[in-house]
Amino acid sequence: MEAKQQKIRPKNSGSKQLFENPILEKLSHTHIAIPVSLFFVAGAVLGVYAFTYTSLANWAIGSLFLTGAISFTFIEYWVHRSVYHIEPTTEGRAKFQYIAHGVHHEYPKDKTRLAMPPIIAVIVAASLFAVFFLLMGEAAYAFFPGFIWGYAAYLLVHYCVHAYAPPKNFMKQLWINHAVHHYKDGNAVFGVSSPLWDYVFGTMATMDKSKVSENL
Repeated sequence: MEAKQQKIRPKNSGSKQLFENPILEKLSHTHIAIPVSLFFVAGAVLGVYAFTYTSLANWAIGSLFLTGAISFTFIEYWVHRSVYHIEPTTEGRAKFQYIAHGVHHEYPKDKTRLAMPPIIAVIVAASLFAVFFLLMGEAAYAFFPGFIWGYAAYLLVHYCVHAYAPPKNFMKQLWINHAVHHYKDGNAVFGVSSPLWDYVFGTMATMDKSKVSENL
């Protein structure tokens, strides 16, 4: 995996056609405002339902929401490391890896491919909610808003680190971390919205990061 993926050289501009079918190609692009708005609104609706129609205490709703948000940061890390950077040992796996994530490494400044297509995202979100509801019952109405708000926050961070210059505050570290992943070491720093799990699992790069953020 590592050797092959490291050969993908990032281009500073442009996009790439992934599908010959014009409908599939169009669906592979999305404006970041669509999924971000969709999931923030969906989370708010489910949160209101949790407060209004479930027997959960307010403190329990708050705790479940926070647990959901933290849980998402782990899923973000795990999916990025284990799914998006899957070892391309077969032609099929290599094609999946490139379509799912490799094209983003090749064209990191393509703003229309910084989020999962909304149709796929909705299907995945609905499936996850069904699983959480089966496991947690009505607690899912409080847990899942934190989870999908975590996803929406991740989308915003991911978009910002590619679309804007690093801010002059503590948030700058997120820009630097992601620049390391894209331009220095594609096998490290898998967390985008949080470096927590990189520290937990030892994948935080230790190189000098002083000038890395210039690439983003």
